[in-house]
Amino acid sequence: MNPALVSVSPEVRAFWARFVALLACDPSERFYKSFHFDDNQPSADELAELVLRGTKRATAALLWSYESENKPLPTPGSLSIVTLWSGAPICVIDTTSVEVVPFEQVSADFAATEGEGDGSLEFWRRAHTAFFGRECLRIGREFGPSAPVVCEQFRVVFPAQGENAS
Repeated sequence: MNPALVSVSPEVRAFWARFVALLACDPSERFYKSFHFDDNQPSADELAELVLRGTKRATAALLWSYESENKPLPTPGSLSIVTLWSGAPICVIDTTSVEVVPFEQVSADFAATEGEGDGSLEFWRRAHTAFFGRECLRIGREFGPSAPVVCEQFRVVFPAQGENAS
């Protein structure tokens, strides 16, 4: 079994098993992680709902966070389980693209694809400056315009209430 699947909760593992049961093959070697968005419950649950609605089709993280956890970046084809803050699984996502760019070079198109707030680059920058600032405090880095941002785009392949995987 993929080591990343061993470390997830029984609820997440059962959700993954339901997803796999709908497929002709077992994609467990592509399992990347189980996670919630953001660092607080209201936002994490709201962002998860945006994913289910199809509004949020991307996410951004500091490259430094991956480095501090000694975790490889996702790659196209990686499968992850999005959860609510509580850990309850809500969907499986398939990473479609990953690009690392300086914060100041994140595009308006990417901000719109991330689907948060009003979808503008201005909103994206305000929200992510605040989040990345907190993240930098946690990992002992200093946030600035050249901070490397991992811009990941994805598609939902299995919603919690769905019956069909694609």
